[in-house]
Amino acid sequence: MFSPDSLKVNRPVLDLITVLDIAMFRENADMIRADHDRRGISHDSIDEIIRLDEEWRKAQYDTDQIRRERNSAAKGIAEAKKSGDISRAEEILSEVADLGERIAELGAMADECLRKRDELRMRVPNILHPDVPVGEDDQKNTLHSLHGSKSEFEFEARNHNELIEMNGWVDQSRGAKVAGSRFYFMQGDLARMEMALQQFSADFLIKRGYTLVQPPLMMNRDAYEGVTDLSDFETVMYGIEPDNYYLIATSEHPLTAMRMDEIIEPNELPVKLVGVSQCFRREVGAHGLSDRGIWRVHQFTKIEQIVVCHPEESWNHHEELLENAVDLWDSLGLHYRVVNICTGDMGTVAAKKYDLEAWLPGAGSYKEVVSCSNCTDYQANRLRMRYRTKEGNEAVHTLNSTAVATSRALVAIMEQNQLEDGRVSVPEVLRPYMGGQEILEKLSSLQ
Repeated sequence: MFSPDSLKVNRPVLDLITVLDIAMFRENADMIRADHDRRGISHDSIDEIIRLDEEWRKAQYDTDQIRRERNSAAKGIAEAKKSGDISRAEEILSEVADLGERIAELGAMADECLRKRDELRMRVPNILHPDVPVGEDDQKNTLHSLHGSKSEFEFEARNHNELIEMNGWVDQSRGAKVAGSRFYFMQGDLARMEMALQQFSADFLIKRGYTLVQPPLMMNRDAYEGVTDLSDFETVMYGIEPDNYYLIATSEHPLTAMRMDEIIEPNELPVKLVGVSQCFRREVGAHGLSDRGIWRVHQFTKIEQIVVCHPEESWNHHEELLENAVDLWDSLGLHYRVVNICTGDMGTVAAKKYDLEAWLPGAGSYKEVVSCSNCTDYQANRLRMRYRTKEGNEAVHTLNSTAVATSRALVAIMEQNQLEDGRVSVPEVLRPYMGGQEILEKLSSLQ
């Protein structure tokens, strides 16, 4: 009689950061259920994956039994014919006449169960690190550290919308005319500082051993499904038809997928990349006043950190990525906080995530400017990205962190460094990239 245990994979007990492969559902389903409890989500998908997996394995088992029966019958027919017992051969042939059809039916059933099982499995989120705080939404994120101090003004602080309008640094109306809302033309000194931010951030990470990469701005569906849950993310992405490509929503995605379907030699690890690219997001839905201007837009530039590493080293690299981001933002002289993201605010892919939130005095609130995530081997398993070991090929771990999303960094700089007349002081570390310029001046055509 069929038993699920008859096809059980012999593997050691999986730890808390192991990818959600099918062996985990077979051997450690309670661990996944416990993680869903922390996230406050139902067990239904887990139970359905297990049911489909058992049906798939039973169909395979039954198919193997029928094939054995057919092989035995073929042997019996051959022996009967050899002995001249034609009636016996025809009798056996009659008994097994429908076996081919039954094998085809079971094969189709197995294929459908496997497709549904793995489609569901791709949507099950990563196992969270034990240190992730439990909470239903971003109000339960916990403070990790506080950096710098709030700017003190002898005048009422303006928000960045007012600053860009009074200085002519961003033309939103003409951007909307040629491309639609949330597109814009950046110009004058603000555009110069945006370019300075890109160069400074890239140089900062190159000096720390990261290789500069400019990735493709489009990805195919297979690569995109390797790095994220498209059912969750596809609504904010731009699709390119009829070619079935997607404009990248973050440079993390092509940089992480860069080594998909590869076996990496151990001496190549860790792979450390700094990517510079344009990114595109639909940003659907209503947003508040502070999200207007250039805070939440459809196109922006991002400098991204990526690490691909040995599994046992990934948590150290997670802290390293955070340290890089903290040191970079400290060098800009800005006030911000680091928060540890709670269970209810986590996405599908990361096992643990930190956010940097910059203080915006004009908006009177902290807003996210950096996300720093350890995705363990969740993405690597989806991307079929492994490294060679003596025991066989194993999944690497992948990590990512924003260094700077330039539009949001510009907002933080403008609001924290604004002067009473509406001009803005340039952070000292950016001045060498701007020919020594210290102040962002109003667009010349407005003066």
